[in-house]
Amino acid sequence: MGAHPRGDAKIFDNHVSQKTLGQWIAENQDCLGSKVKVAFKGKLPFLFKVLSVETALSIQAHPNKELAEKLHFQAPQHYPDANHKPEMAIALTSFQGLCGFRPVEEILTFLKKVPEFQLLIGDDAATQLRQSVRSDPQMVTSALRSCFSHLMKSEKKAVAEQLNVLVKRISQQVSAGNNMDDICGELLLRLHQQYPGDIGCFAIYFLNLLILKPGEAMFLEASVPHAYLEGDCVECMACSDNTVRAGLTPKFIDVPTLCDMLNYTPTPSKDRLFPPSHSQEDPYLSIYDPPVPDFTVMKMEERKKMKRKGLLEETHSEGKLSARPHGLQGDKRNSREAEGAPGRATWLVHQVMSSFQNIQTLKIPDTDTAQLAWVRLF
Repeated sequence: MGAHPRGDAKIFDNHVSQKTLGQWIAENQDCLGSKVKVAFKGKLPFLFKVLSVETALSIQAHPNKELAEKLHFQAPQHYPDANHKPEMAIALTSFQGLCGFRPVEEILTFLKKVPEFQLLIGDDAATQLRQSVRSDPQMVTSALRSCFSHLMKSEKKAVAEQLNVLVKRISQQVSAGNNMDDICGELLLRLHQQYPGDIGCFAIYFLNLLILKPGEAMFLEASVPHAYLEGDCVECMACSDNTVRAGLTPKFIDVPTLCDMLNYTPTPSKDRLFPPSHSQEDPYLSIYDPPVPDFTVMKMEERKKMKRKGLLEETHSEGKLSARPHGLQGDKRNSREAEGAPGRATWLVHQVMSSFQNIQTLKIPDTDTAQLAWVRLF
């Protein structure tokens, strides 16, 4: 939901002449507030998504503004705008994803335990990575770049052959009752089933595996490799559709660009979590405040009973999410509730000015996993 040209939110209200959110904002510029209107040239600066991930969503990263402008100029059919795309994913259910490069010691352990992985990387690149452990950070990132690039640029035939060997070996061990968690056996089999022979299956040995609990988040700044594997989340991002992909996808892939642009700094998985701060004024308000100006996310919980349509309905721990441009205050007097099923999470995104109340309710298709009924844009 937002005003990007590729997915401009529609307005279903016969009393409003404009048919999309982008058109309405263009003709009602004061709705943005003076700071946002100037800083973002009269555009809504963020997008809001609800994702229910059953099949893994691509090994990918997003360009910074400089690279986005370059890619958009060179290949606008694949990179449709010139904006960066920092994004945040907040788990609604247990949510599994890959994010950032693992510590080198973990990658070296996989090289020992997974000979198929070692073969694709090659002895020279693997040796360089082992030797970098005692070196300065620049040597580490250089060695990591070499290893990852060797893997991602491997010939498809070689990748498929080694992946088949690994899948067969893990399957036999699992059938024999052996635990293969030390080499992410269950995850590799699942990804191979979804994307047979895909190079992205091996990326799990390079990237941190995160399992977020509901309410936990990860922030994906420019050039951080990541993938969403399973679960439901809400996602807020800058207004862009620029994604550089290299595996686990049927969409356009751009391996050279991805390998060149990535941040190869290894970090422990716990450092990839993005915890919210808790408001000192409101114990039910959590604030996810990333280091970008495009958006801030707030989660609100209500713990009360209320009457609606003549019925007494429990709204205990009802979750709400609000996104706004970084550093700007919302208007509590003009906020309104989004209707949701009792006991379920209801998430909403709003802009800072009350004029958004003119926009009609947008209905999200009913899904068992997302458990979402209605969302309003204010």
